Amino acid sequence: MEHPGKDLAAAASARRYMRYVAVLAALAGLMFGLDVGVISGAQQFIQRTFAIDDRMIEHIVSSMMVGAAVGAGLAAWLSGHFGRKRSLLWSASLFVAGSLASAAAGSPVALIGARLVLGVAIGIAAFTAPLYLAEIAPEDKRGAMISTYQLMITIGIFLAFVSDTVFSYSGRWRWMLGIIAVPGIAFLLGVLGLPESPRWLVLRGRHDDATGVLNRLRGDETTARAEVAEIEERLRTPQQGWQLLRENRNFRRSVGLGIALQVVQQLTGINIVMYYAPRIFADMGYATGTQMLFTAVVGLTNVLATFIAIGFVDRIGRKPILYAGFVVMAVGLAVVGTLMASGMATQGQRLLAVAMLLVFVIGFAFSAGPLVWTLCSEIQPLKGRDFGIGVSTVTNWLGTAAVGATFLTLLNHLGHAQTFWLYAAFNASFLLFTWAFVPETKGVSLEAIERRLMDGRALREIGE
Repeated sequence: MEHPGKDLAAAASARRYMRYVAVLAALAGLMFGLDVGVISGAQQFIQRTFAIDDRMIEHIVSSMMVGAAVGAGLAAWLSGHFGRKRSLLWSASLFVAGSLASAAAGSPVALIGARLVLGVAIGIAAFTAPLYLAEIAPEDKRGAMISTYQLMITIGIFLAFVSDTVFSYSGRWRWMLGIIAVPGIAFLLGVLGLPESPRWLVLRGRHDDATGVLNRLRGDETTARAEVAEIEERLRTPQQGWQLLRENRNFRRSVGLGIALQVVQQLTGINIVMYYAPRIFADMGYATGTQMLFTAVVGLTNVLATFIAIGFVDRIGRKPILYAGFVVMAVGLAVVGTLMASGMATQGQRLLAVAMLLVFVIGFAFSAGPLVWTLCSEIQPLKGRDFGIGVSTVTNWLGTAAVGATFLTLLNHLGHAQTFWLYAAFNASFLLFTWAFVPETKGVSLEAIERRLMDGRALREIGE
């Protein structure tokens, strides 16, 4: 007979190992956030070093997102053929190489090439890390672990803004871009100790290996064998994304809604703030040191406001939170635009503009930021879920690239106030989009959502 103490020790050991695996995998989100954040503070120094115009800065900023779209498109094939762990290893390796190449870039073209490599790394990680976390997490911890990945993205952005602030006093933009290789190397070394995904092992017929991994993660062999059996049962429903897209109108509707949700997320304007915050604060009349300080405050606000969504999404529901978020974002940007139109002659007006920009960030962080990803995963039927989520991910990166590649052009041609009013109008229009097309999925099983979708119900009704 097994000693009870031995069972308790095994369970405790499994919990520690599970936390290690989860935190390490979530660090992929930190890399993602770091890369988003560092270019924001470095732009003005890069512009001075290479004597380039705003259009070239837009190309440098958006090149990472183009690479990420390519990486996201490759990620499903890579993780399917070579495994989740190897995909994360390649992502980490490319991330380190891209970071160092960015720091060493001798021309704008070389910097664009280095950021394309970084983008491919981020695109692979953005697809693979949440997938890996979902596949190694116990059922009752899955939502929290995937939310931790999203939270790590916001923490990475904040840390990058802080790092940029420190280096901004000396103008060392190469250090800004290169320093993120350090956590990249740590992640690369850490991934070597990760187990392979049990689901991928079962897909490859390696059932004993899958049982061994789950036994170490769960601390109980009976539980591990039961979970392997459950994985085998689920895999009897094969993914048929392309075929389903060609043959089934209702699946095309869910894929279309996933694409639309990602376009909506990007047109809120969040990435004009994340990528161009120092420029926005400069246009408000603030000096370099203050610009970087306020940019760090933007990052911290983004982190803290994300907890609002984590705490309330399963209590209040998706649509009420989206409605509230779009109203907050529309008002925030409209006021910023109005203040810019007035010239912001007083310190009080400038501080109000900063405050309203932070209000906008809060509105995004508790609504469209996390909830768009939640909805995109909930509305896709089981046979086409991987395909549908993959299309959504690529759309997200292409949308981010489009926003990053046009913001400065809009500022220079439309004007500052008009650009912010344009994005405020987008957010106001998304209230109608949410009412007309977005389903309320709170407390509704994925099976019920799929059944109503395939029965031809209106998209807004598939969650009811």
